[in-house]
Amino acid sequence: MVEYRKHTRHRTLKGGKIIYNRRLTVIDCVIRNLSPGGACLEVDTHYLPDEFDLSIPIDGAKHHCRVAWRTPNRVGVAFGDTGADRAA
Repeated sequence: MVEYRKHTRHRTLKGGKIIYNRRLTVIDCVIRNLSPGGACLEVDTHYLPDEFDLSIPIDGAKHHCRVAWRTPNRVGVAFGDTGADRAA
């Protein structure tokens, strides 16, 4: 198996919030794995835009995300803010 990720992802089980549509739409998600450069999110919806913000309340972190891959209930994202936490 070829590994395309720049950073090793670590398994996690954190709650997150997907925010888009000028902050009018907020969807709960579960963060299944996380690295400084991206994450795997478990979601209950079939539609997500190609870019959105991800808030991780327990860490006080917020990332701008770009979708890298999708399955019916999971989404792999790359952080557009180079992995640096921004104030929530």
